[in-house]
Amino acid sequence: MVADELRGIQIYELKLEMLEVEPLIWRRLLVPGSITLAQLHEVIQTAMGWTNSHLHEFIVGEHSYSDPEFEIDEARSEYRYRLATLAPRVRNTITYLYDFGDGWEHQIRVEGIIEDDTRYPGRPVCLGGARNCPPEDCGGPWGYENFLKAIGNKKHKEHKELLEWVGGSFDPEHFDLDEVNDLLSKIDLRPRW
Repeated sequence: MVADELRGIQIYELKLEMLEVEPLIWRRLLVPGSITLAQLHEVIQTAMGWTNSHLHEFIVGEHSYSDPEFEIDEARSEYRYRLATLAPRVRNTITYLYDFGDGWEHQIRVEGIIEDDTRYPGRPVCLGGARNCPPEDCGGPWGYENFLKAIGNKKHKEHKELLEWVGGSFDPEHFDLDEVNDLLSKIDLRPRW
């Protein structure tokens, strides 16, 4: 995007934290305030390393937002609401739930709202993060803790089986900023209607 096209756009610096998992798994992101919750979902999935294989929902105050195809009771369409509308100030928070069976809960906190941020190239950017995303379908925070214990102990009865299930290896400390940004660079934030 050309610098002139970015002039006057509000850029949101967000901190995304996965709750109930220790040590903390987090990402710091730059996105435009005009991003819809549907687009933010795509950014979160990419930045965290999820595979978009399950239902999701955003919660702001008393209201829920999701994909209308999910038919979640009283949920508003995530395609109609923008980040800047639902979190207009620094320190506002949004809850993001992913995979209702495993129950991955994330907190999105607005850390900054900046105009003409030189770090923003016209597409979502990850500024930093820590740790690998848990494997899909590992059983939520409790299951992930057990998964890590099993793969970290060759004598554990499920060690071999779980390593095979996850593809042979899993490094919970792995986080590659360049890889995340390469994947984020492929996200198209143009309106889809």
